Amino acid sequence: MRYLLDVNVWVALLDESHVFNQNVTQFFETPNIQIASCPIIENGVIRILNLPNYSKFGPVGFDVVVKKLAEIYADKDVEFWADDYSLVTGDLVTWSRVFSHSQITDLYLLGLAVQRNCTLVTLDQRISPESVKGAKDQNLRLL
Repeated sequence: MRYLLDVNVWVALLDESHVFNQNVTQFFETPNIQIASCPIIENGVIRILNLPNYSKFGPVGFDVVVKKLAEIYADKDVEFWADDYSLVTGDLVTWSRVFSHSQITDLYLLGLAVQRNCTLVTLDQRISPESVKGAKDQNLRLL
């Protein structure tokens, strides 16, 4: 099974002071783990770690984050997937189960996991598999 790591999982992995760093690192060290990424995830990780107030030390640095991601990609079995379906023209989301604007990216990523028959890994306890048509328990893993 391949795992699509959510933005918050990558942020926790790359930030040793993150409250979930140990949990994510332990998961990430699973032998022969297969990872997937996509533009939404990469852009989100680079953006979040470079917010002006991300930490008391300020932004991490664009080049630092990109270099670390590239190192991980070279070290692990990572596939890069295109963001290749539309929430507008697709029929994947059960919109009556969406309760907040903050769920949109998570739902998109869960939909991508369903389409690619993989598992979205997240720290976000608010994601409901019922919001994406065809999602099964195997498509979502909460850390």
